[in-house]
Amino acid sequence: MLISADRIWIDGQLQTGLAIETDGITVTDLRPRGRDRADLNVPLLMPGCTDLQVNGGGGVLLNTDPTVAGIEAIAAAHRRLGTVSILPTLITDAPEVMEAAASAVIAAMGRPGIAGIHLEGPHLAPEKRGTHDARHIRPLDGRTMTVLQRLRDADVPVLLTLAPELAAPDLLRRAARMGVVLSAGHSMANADQARQAMADGVTMFTHLYNAMPQMNSRDPGMVAAAILSDAYCGMITDGIHVSADMLALTLAARPRKDRCFIVSDAMPTVGGPDRFQLYGQQIRVRDGALINAEGSLAGAHIDMLESLRRLIAMTPATLEQAIAMATDIPRQAMGLHPLRIAIGTPLADLIALDRDLHLTPLI
Repeated sequence: MLISADRIWIDGQLQTGLAIETDGITVTDLRPRGRDRADLNVPLLMPGCTDLQVNGGGGVLLNTDPTVAGIEAIAAAHRRLGTVSILPTLITDAPEVMEAAASAVIAAMGRPGIAGIHLEGPHLAPEKRGTHDARHIRPLDGRTMTVLQRLRDADVPVLLTLAPELAAPDLLRRAARMGVVLSAGHSMANADQARQAMADGVTMFTHLYNAMPQMNSRDPGMVAAAILSDAYCGMITDGIHVSADMLALTLAARPRKDRCFIVSDAMPTVGGPDRFQLYGQQIRVRDGALINAEGSLAGAHIDMLESLRRLIAMTPATLEQAIAMATDIPRQAMGLHPLRIAIGTPLADLIALDRDLHLTPLI
């Protein structure tokens, strides 16, 4: 089967005049279009999205179903929406839930779409906990360090979001030496504390602007330290969590343009019903947002492709920038191998988009 594309994402840029051959399972050739009649013509061919913050999908929340079946259901829901690689994300919960989620991810590695795990909490600043349950918040401790070591011993990529100002520096450095990717978030850190955290091994910031002190003229805070650094910054681009102006400001101000990426922060309503249970509360979609009984945002009701479209609509970001932020950059941030369109690439890892950047069938 010959698939011709107006534009193909190859090695970090959009290229034209190319086509792929496939046996329906993998890419068997990548070559100039030539004069052969294509079996399928698509406006855009690219690797599927990679999402580093996926709390749930398809009606399943990792916290309430920390099992292999739960993880597979979440990954399958997002794959149907164009995201082919995820970090299932466990938000703050009891230690035994973290341990169960770790065991499930270890068992699920190698299955379609499972790239590792994101532990968002429980080592957070109570003042910036958002929807996270205060009952389970605690300092970084030996029990979590044991879980991190078990995951890394199994070669599982791990992202840990924490408030670095509340963590012992020696534990931060130890986790970084294990190969855990440390991300600052749900934090009250000031600029100096954020910079010290980066010196101690933090290389990322979780959903920039959300659940952290905001910038002002005499107290730039963690946000400014993040923007001015070369650390990776995840951003929720649903237009609800962060305004269009702040997204545009961040993209313009960063010294390295390849260090911002999109996360969905998706909840079970993505690809699923319009409500779910979190910590015994019912959360439902209201005007496109998920809000708990306390009035805090409870994750997001958006997938990665919709996030990409909104980023382009809200900011000066180009299509090339947006594709990189949804594919290559999050993988770089986690040290994952890039998903490339090349001979041998599984067709299931690729997506085709129409001119409005919506999914179109590949076969």
